[in-house]
Amino acid sequence: MDELTDALRPRLEPRLRDAELEARALAEGLTPLQARVFAGRLANTQGPLEPLISPGLRHLAHPERLKDARRAAERIAKAVIDGESIGILTDYDVDGITSHVVIRRTLGELFGVPECRLHSLIGHRINDGYGISLPLVERTLALSPAPSLVITADCGSSDEPRIARLKGAGIDVVVTDHHALPLEGPPASAYATVNPTRDDCDYPDPTIAGCMVAWLTMSLTRSVLIEWGVIGQETPKLSPWLSYVALGTVADCVSLGASAANRAVVSQGLKLINRMDEACWRAMAERLGADSVPFSAETLGFQMGPRINARSRLDDPYAALHYMLASNDATASRHLTTLDEDNQSRKAIEADMAEQAKALALPQLAENVAVLIIVLEDGHPGVQGIVASRLVQAYGRPALVMTPATTPDMLTGSGRSIEALHLRDALQRVYELAPYSLPRFGGHRGAAGVGVPRDQLSAFCTALRQAVDEQLGGLALYPRILTDGELSPSQLSLLTLDELDALGPYGREFDAPLFQGEFLVESLRPVGADGTHLMMTLSSGSASIRSIWFRALSPGELPAFAIGDTLRCAYRLNRNRFRGRESLQLMIEHAEPLS
Repeated sequence: MDELTDALRPRLEPRLRDAELEARALAEGLTPLQARVFAGRLANTQGPLEPLISPGLRHLAHPERLKDARRAAERIAKAVIDGESIGILTDYDVDGITSHVVIRRTLGELFGVPECRLHSLIGHRINDGYGISLPLVERTLALSPAPSLVITADCGSSDEPRIARLKGAGIDVVVTDHHALPLEGPPASAYATVNPTRDDCDYPDPTIAGCMVAWLTMSLTRSVLIEWGVIGQETPKLSPWLSYVALGTVADCVSLGASAANRAVVSQGLKLINRMDEACWRAMAERLGADSVPFSAETLGFQMGPRINARSRLDDPYAALHYMLASNDATASRHLTTLDEDNQSRKAIEADMAEQAKALALPQLAENVAVLIIVLEDGHPGVQGIVASRLVQAYGRPALVMTPATTPDMLTGSGRSIEALHLRDALQRVYELAPYSLPRFGGHRGAAGVGVPRDQLSAFCTALRQAVDEQLGGLALYPRILTDGELSPSQLSLLTLDELDALGPYGREFDAPLFQGEFLVESLRPVGADGTHLMMTLSSGSASIRSIWFRALSPGELPAFAIGDTLRCAYRLNRNRFRGRESLQLMIEHAEPLS
C-alpha cells in the first residue's frame, strides 16, 4: 500500500506554455504575468486573441447561422400569433433551469403570451430521468389545454422515440440543445433541431451551453416577430436575460477557454448580475453577505450553481425555477432557503458516498486501471456526478459512479473525465463494442451519463476500459496539480490580483491562476465546526500573508507540520472582504512540508 500511496500523492507540475502564444499575448498588450497565464491555457490558439482577451457581445455570431434556428423561430412566432398553448420542456440542472427562465420570460414579458398558455415541464431526476422522458411525455399529453408546441432546452437531441410520440399526438417539438447528437443525427420527428454540434451547422462555436442556444433561438424569434409586423422595433431585446445565460454557462462547465462566445456572455452577464436588478441575485447576495458583492464567475460556480442543482438532485426542481423567477425579495429568499436546506442535505449524502466510493476505488487503483467504475448499491443517484468528480480530483483518472435505477435490473451512472479523455466519445466506442450493455448514454467531453443493465455490467466494464485505454494510449495517470509557476514576494499583493482578475472570466479550460511556492509557517490553527480547515499565517521574504486551507484535515486529524516548518504550497490569490475593507488572502489548494 506504501507504493500505492506514493503513486497517488498529488504532484505539483508547471503548466506547459505555448511560447508563440505568449509572445502574441505580450504584443496584444498583456503584462508578462497575464501572458504567462494566458499561454498556459490556450495552446495552439490560431485565431485572433482580442475576442478572448477583451470579451464582448460584438463577437457573437448571428443566430441565423445555427441550423434550423430560422425554422424554429418561425414556428415559435406562429404559436405566439395564433394563441397556441406552449410547453417549455427543459433539463433539471442549472443549464436547464436558466434556459427555462429565458424562454418563459421572453414569451410572457416580451411577446405577451399569457401565463395560462405556458406550461413548465421539468423532469424529476430520479422518477423521470434525463431529457424528454416517457413520464414527461405522459404529463404533457395530459395537460389542459394541451400544448400544440413544445420547446425543449438543454435536452431532446437523443429523444427521437418520445418526440415521435408527441408528434403523433399532434404536438410539434422544437429542440434546442447542445449535447452531442446520436450517430443517426437529429431526431427525425422534431419540427426543428437547433444544436451547434450538428455536422451541418454553420455556427462557429459548438461549445456554447444549452441556455445560450435557447437565448439565441428566442432572440431570433423576436426578430421574426418584428419582421412580420407583430411587435415593434421598440420591443426590448433579450440582453438582460444574459445574466441567466452567464449562470447556466458557468454551472454547466462548458469551455471558458478558446470560446469567444462563452467568455462574452459570462463577462456581460456578470455585469448585469451585479446591478442586482433581479430578486434572485439580491436574495443570494443577502444570504452570502454584503462582502460577497460583486459576484464573480466563482460565485456562480461554487455558490449559486450548487444550490440550484441540489434541489433537482434530491427532489423536484420547481423550487429552483420559482427562485429564479421570483418577482420580489421575500419570495426569492423563501425559495432560496429551500435550496439551502437541500444543499446541506446534498453535502452530507455526498460526503458519505465519497467515502464509500474511495474505499471501493482502492482495489482498482492497485491494479492501475485507467478508469474507475464504482457501483454504490445504497447510493443516491442525484449525487453520482459530484462523487465521480471527487474521485477524478483525488486520483487523477476518469471515474464513473453508478447506483440502482428506478427501473428494475438497471443501473444509472454519471461519469467525469480528465483533460486527456473525451468521455462521450469513449461511451460511443463502448456502444460499438458492446451495444447491449449501453442502451442509453449522453454527455460531453468532460461529463456523461449512462444507463446499464445489471446483467450486462461485466461486459460494460470490459468495453469501457478498452475504450479508455484506446484513447489514453498508456498515459501515466496520477493526481496532477498544474500551476502557473512562482510569484516573487513583491507580487503577493492586491495589485497582482487586480492584474489577474482583468484576464477573467475563469472557468473550465481557463482555470483560475494557481501558483506554487515555499512558505514559512508563522501560525496555524484548525477552524470550522469539525476542525477540518486550517487558518495559517505564511511568510515569503518580507511578505506575511493570512492563508486558509479548506478541508485540509479529516475530523480529529492533526496537521503533518508545525509552526516554523517550511511548506511547499499550491495556492490562489484571493480578495478577502470584511466590513468594506479588502486584504490579500492565500487560498491553499495543496501543501506538504519540505523534508
